[in-house]
Amino acid sequence: MGVGGLIDWKVFWVLLLACAFGVVCIIPYSLTMQAGLLDEFPIPLHILLPLQITQNIVMFAVFIFAGLYLAEKVGLGAPLLKRWSLGEEIKSALRSILGVSACLGALAAILITALDFSFYFMFPNEPIYAVELPEAPVWQGFLASFYGAINEEVLNRLFLMSLFVWVLSKIKKTKEGKPSELTYLAAILATAIIFGLMHLPSTAILVPLTPFIIARAIILNGVAGVIFGWLYWKKGLESAMISHFTADAIIHGIFPLLF
Repeated sequence: MGVGGLIDWKVFWVLLLACAFGVVCIIPYSLTMQAGLLDEFPIPLHILLPLQITQNIVMFAVFIFAGLYLAEKVGLGAPLLKRWSLGEEIKSALRSILGVSACLGALAAILITALDFSFYFMFPNEPIYAVELPEAPVWQGFLASFYGAINEEVLNRLFLMSLFVWVLSKIKKTKEGKPSELTYLAAILATAIIFGLMHLPSTAILVPLTPFIIARAIILNGVAGVIFGWLYWKKGLESAMISHFTADAIIHGIFPLLF
């Protein structure tokens, strides 16, 4: 288990390096989407970016540590990374999750896009559809997909969902003392709702928040959050990451070239 036996430190460092990579990958996309605000920001960009990168790495170190610790207690985690840490073969395990993870990620992308088109036709005058939003180049959207797949899954699934399962398992357990199926389902739903709400600050930069925009964020991102949460429960963190990357890459990298 590594130092102190609290968590697997090999897995910790791999996930932290991956999160640092994700933070760097989203910078071009963020700069494009928030270009108007940066002109008014008092701190120069060459100072602001290193500060934000450092802050994010420290923050994700906490999320990873707490997430690995809690996940181990409730039967969740990153099984492929754990097998790698123990020196076991992982190719067959990766092949077993790759197809279903990618397919469910594609399904999430299709559902999100279809739902958003439906909302547009039902509520065409909502500010989110009336305002001209910044358009990031496809390569920036593709790079940003790594942040969604790695960092958002570490935060929402490894940390938050594991935390919810751990807390709820104190209320309801099976006869064997393990979290019940209902506990996992409730944690998936709660995390999916929070996942949707977490997208509101970036939306609020572009348009004023309305009840419709809040509901839209919860529904669109919640659909994906339920899929990723189910994969985390049944297949592990790596499966949720693959699915999330597939969904984001399709939405930000493929659909812009088609529509």
